[in-house]
Amino acid sequence: MALLEVENLKVHYPVRGSWFRPKRFVRAVDGVSFTLNAGEIVGLVGESGCGKSTLGRALVRLETPCAGRVRLNGRDLSTLKGRELRRERRHFQMIFQDPYGSLNPRLNIAAVLDEVLALHSTLDKAGRRRRAAELLELVGLPESSLGRYPHQFSGGQRQRIGIARALAAAPEFIVADEPVSALDVSVQASIINLLCRIRRETNTAFLFIAHDLAVVEHISQRILVMYLGKVVESAPARELTANPRHPYTQALLSAVPTLDAAGRKRIVLPGDVPSPLNPPSGCPFHPRCPHCREQCRREAPQLLPAGTDDHLAACHFRNEIENI
Repeated sequence: MALLEVENLKVHYPVRGSWFRPKRFVRAVDGVSFTLNAGEIVGLVGESGCGKSTLGRALVRLETPCAGRVRLNGRDLSTLKGRELRRERRHFQMIFQDPYGSLNPRLNIAAVLDEVLALHSTLDKAGRRRRAAELLELVGLPESSLGRYPHQFSGGQRQRIGIARALAAAPEFIVADEPVSALDVSVQASIINLLCRIRRETNTAFLFIAHDLAVVEHISQRILVMYLGKVVESAPARELTANPRHPYTQALLSAVPTLDAAGRKRIVLPGDVPSPLNPPSGCPFHPRCPHCREQCRREAPQLLPAGTDDHLAACHFRNEIENI
């Protein structure tokens, strides 16, 4: 059985209507389903505003889904409340995007980690201090860092502290929400390699959210591509980058820099991403798709096998797309 099972998850935000207009909803996440195995890193990519971060926050109950189910080890997280939810949080944690805003500037690092350990472990004060030092060592920081404050660290070091905080509860599943996007390129590789090492040593599963397909391909075993609140393609990382079956994935891959002079032809999509407040009929990608046909305007495609059982694409012409 999969560690994490997400079934038809939806997060809709109500927008107040007027006397003459009914209430409408921003469909930030609109029917997402996937699974995640223990010790697996699944990448989630897409343009800004497609719903990636909202999906990640909904999985760890920082956002409340309006429909669907999230099961961790068979237990439905979407039904938990209050003390029961707080107790269950030790099994799932989140690494936030902004290493400068995710740590309390008034607490030193010992206090930052002790907050989590005091809540989710049975260790005494001395034991929590030893465990905090072990966590810092795991992420490549010295024990002397415990007495320092967030402003005394660089962005990359702060992100390592954020990772240590997420690991403090010994979770089975972590959402990493664009953990390297705010960092210098020279620091990104060390954080990515750190996450890979943590996965190997602790068997923790990750949902790695990013907009850079090159980074996601390097770290992930499987990749989900999201557009306008929906997953439009899912496949093993190498299979997806070598043989994309959705026009949107092809456009994303065409923007990845390559050393090959005869690399992919650049695909420039017309227009902007439609508003999730008023998504288009039929396929949500059809207003920008270079291969749009009449069926695409009328009928929304389902996420179905494209060539192999583990490669799925939400495109009516997924088995023809490589030849179009």
